[in-house]
Amino acid sequence: MISIKTKKEIQIMREGGKILAEIMEKLKEKIRPRITTNELNRLAESLILKYGKCSFEGYNNFPACLCTSINEEIVHVAPSERVLKEGDIISLDLGIFYKGFHTDMAITLPVGKVDPEILRLIRVCKKALKRGLKKIRPGNTVGDIGNTIQRYVEGQGFNVIRDLCGHGIGKELHEDPQVLNYGKRRTGPKLKEGMTFCIEPMVSAGDFKIKKSKDGYGYETEDGSLSAHFEHTVAVTKNGIEVLTKIF
Repeated sequence: MISIKTKKEIQIMREGGKILAEIMEKLKEKIRPRITTNELNRLAESLILKYGKCSFEGYNNFPACLCTSINEEIVHVAPSERVLKEGDIISLDLGIFYKGFHTDMAITLPVGKVDPEILRLIRVCKKALKRGLKKIRPGNTVGDIGNTIQRYVEGQGFNVIRDLCGHGIGKELHEDPQVLNYGKRRTGPKLKEGMTFCIEPMVSAGDFKIKKSKDGYGYETEDGSLSAHFEHTVAVTKNGIEVLTKIF
């Protein structure tokens, strides 16, 4: 069942999303060679605990606040003593539980200097998110979002990950509906004012097939190809969309 939020509830999510976006900006500033993903996690946790709780810690036994997925890793990889190296890319996925509601966002960043084609992968994923966001308005469907993302990504020579998707969000971290990054127009649930969900393209430079990561929490590309991930929490308004996880 899809939850429709009140204006008051969306206001709480707007506040939480702003806090989350500001924390992510601080994490972005720390991305460099020789930092460990545990260091990033400790910073994320210390910042979130000033305002609320970490959405991910303890969810399905996940042991940390921040998801840190490197190179071929797609999502949900736990932080460790792994050191970032020049030429890596890292996806940071973070959620906050603030005044009874979750918000969630993700970005992919280069570590130092990286190959131009890798930068193109990141740009395509980020632009796929922007294109998906433009399809969010009352009367459109979840399938309209996925179809737009898929057509753009595949047109750029990459693939969308098919076994992972976006999701409704609110009092629970994962709610209905599922928001696939592929599909057909005019299919799936219709978008209505008051819906809140996460849209999160995950893009592979190779095949879209995935496997579990070695840590048992995350997922990575089966063929070892690089992947990128961007995510926003959004609300459907009578006029279209409001991105809740942005800096105002």
